[in-house]
Amino acid sequence: MTETTHFFQSELPTLAHQAQLLALSKNYIVVNLSERSLIKLSGTDDFDFLQGQVTNDVKLLAGGKSHFAGYCNPKGRLLALFFAFAFEDDIYLTFNQKLLEPIVKRLKMYVLRSKVQISDASDLVQIGVAGVEAENKLMNLFSKIPENPHDVIHISDATLIRLPSTTPMFVMICRPEKAVETWQALANAETLASSAAWDWLEIQAGIPEISPETQEDFVPQMVNLDLLGGINFKKGCYTGQEIVARTHYLGKVKRRTQLAHIDSTASPQAGDAIKDVANQEVGEIVRVSPAINSGFDVLVECRLESLAEGIIYWDEQPLTIKALPYSLE
Repeated sequence: MTETTHFFQSELPTLAHQAQLLALSKNYIVVNLSERSLIKLSGTDDFDFLQGQVTNDVKLLAGGKSHFAGYCNPKGRLLALFFAFAFEDDIYLTFNQKLLEPIVKRLKMYVLRSKVQISDASDLVQIGVAGVEAENKLMNLFSKIPENPHDVIHISDATLIRLPSTTPMFVMICRPEKAVETWQALANAETLASSAAWDWLEIQAGIPEISPETQEDFVPQMVNLDLLGGINFKKGCYTGQEIVARTHYLGKVKRRTQLAHIDSTASPQAGDAIKDVANQEVGEIVRVSPAINSGFDVLVECRLESLAEGIIYWDEQPLTIKALPYSLE
């Protein structure tokens, strides 16, 4: 693994951030995503165990699909946001690397007598490929690729997943030797991009992330997890379900996450407060990435009432609200 890690840290130049984002509309970019956590749940009880822990119906993963799932505390506040898929009889979860140790520790606390093992799967490599030419490029390397968002295909010693996004986005997960082969076919001075470009793409797709700075700040609906298909209201019980279900069935959600732009040279950070014209705190930054030309694009959770009343601010900088690719209704 050391040699493979060294290969991905080679001296191949990375495009400047703006060039990376502009390349999405003309070509494609390739990103090493292995800094994200990847854990594996295995054993005869793995599906039943996780079913009692997260907001989504884990059993649906067995049909060649992936999905988002929230992991909540008893008060219904998000501890982590998982992107989940299954291979054979095992379940894989990807999420923020900084949450790896506490989340694995917490999951293991609830295993008890269940026949399930939770292990680090970082021996597998995660590569992201995105852009208008991403599909064509992958078709040259693989005999089949996922056609629809959340489709999962296991082929040629790799797992390919298509993400929900207006810009084609694919994740490949494979063994190091396959990763090196694919990386050599995809990565060059015109296509190599950083994880910040991938973050920007997911922000445009309205995909949130839970980080140490925002843990336990949001009920899943506040970050639009229900609109991303990340909550199943017909499944069995899980930790925090009562609060999540109450938020859903009592009527319209009063706080939602918006896509916005901040024209600032100083960078916002996840967890930063958002205020209204009266300087009252009305929301919080969820996710941040540098924008194409200047400033930063963000996902920001806020009170819908405050947004309707007027402009909201970060550090006295007004936020320009942009359209999400899905409806908040």
